[in-house]
Amino acid sequence: MGLLAALKADGARWLENLLNDPELPLPLPPARPGEERSGTQPKTVLTLLGYVTLGTRQYLYDPQQRTGRFPLDQALELIEGYSPAVAKGMCRAGALAGSFEAASQDVLAYLGLDIDARQIQRMIQRVSPQMTAWRDAQAPVHNPAAGEIFCVSADGTGVPMRPKALRGRKGKRPGQRARTREVKVGAVFTHRRPAPRQNDQEDYPRPERDYQSTSYVAQITTAERFGLKLRDEARRRGMAWAKVVVFLGDGAAWVWKLARLNFHGAVCILDFYHATEHLTLLANALYGEGTAPAKRWFRRWRKRCLADQIDHVIAQAQAALPQRGQARRLAQKQIAYLRRNRSRMLYQTFRQAGYFIGSGVVEAGCKTVVGQRLKQSGMRWGIRGADHLLTVRAALLSRWFDAFWQAPKSVLNVTTAAA
Repeated sequence: MGLLAALKADGARWLENLLNDPELPLPLPPARPGEERSGTQPKTVLTLLGYVTLGTRQYLYDPQQRTGRFPLDQALELIEGYSPAVAKGMCRAGALAGSFEAASQDVLAYLGLDIDARQIQRMIQRVSPQMTAWRDAQAPVHNPAAGEIFCVSADGTGVPMRPKALRGRKGKRPGQRARTREVKVGAVFTHRRPAPRQNDQEDYPRPERDYQSTSYVAQITTAERFGLKLRDEARRRGMAWAKVVVFLGDGAAWVWKLARLNFHGAVCILDFYHATEHLTLLANALYGEGTAPAKRWFRRWRKRCLADQIDHVIAQAQAALPQRGQARRLAQKQIAYLRRNRSRMLYQTFRQAGYFIGSGVVEAGCKTVVGQRLKQSGMRWGIRGADHLLTVRAALLSRWFDAFWQAPKSVLNVTTAAA
């Protein structure tokens, strides 16, 4: 370890001498109209080798715009006094570790750099908007090897927030104050149609996602804005070339509205697990919670749903409604739910076509993208801080994080305002 530290120290000094060499052919951005040279200002930069000092940084100042910049910083793609490789490591650790303190320890253990947790948090806040802008600018990609079925799904999960982010928001129950804000999560993936059954004794073959085809978006925003964000991600992923677009949801009103406005013509499927939950509630309301008749009718209705006979289920439940009371109101609520979603519950047809009938992909995304990092014990978030972290986590789990860092990052360089 001592030898490694000595080698890195020597490397840092060699790198420092190289970067301060006036003969070094760096592609410095030219001066813009109206900019004036205003001398040089040294700067200490943290690299993977350690700290180096840049002593020949020319400062360009625009008196009309009252802004200035350092062309050398742009040429080296520096971000807030860090090299791109260090900034990348900070963002990765901050998004994947359980906390910013844990991220600081990971950077020290893996990169040998002592960086404060607050600096890692600020780096994510600095880079996240640029990651979003870069992703939004990417053109749609047509992958002929991808599956013929294009799947989109959306869900929501609560994240504990600071009191400032909860002002004016009501809790889940009357008179209760809100403690969380909903993060809307979207997942996009592709798959092929499964091979047909070999004989009548086999169940319908289960579809399988294409390898590494899943990408995520996550944000604290309105359903209208999130729908546009999810649609843009689907377009980037090549939705226009898909033979069939399938939208999977859990039955929430905002989810189906999002699908109707942004994915017109998609095959909408109600998650089968959520459908069976409502069948359970219906059977309990009509025959008593946990009773043998309730369990027996639930099993019958479940089989009916899998056989495209949801109308039969609704008719049987309607005929069994009690004349009055709480049980009647609870059962009518579940019957209304089934009626609203009857066209999305043709599970035999969907399975025969080779579609997924569950929204487990996006529900797992709620846990991996959001829950594993933003719902740790004692955490409280602001809206902007949560969104910045969600952007980086979505980039990592969607496998475009490295592509962003490999692209030119002149947009990340700081333009300093005049004092």
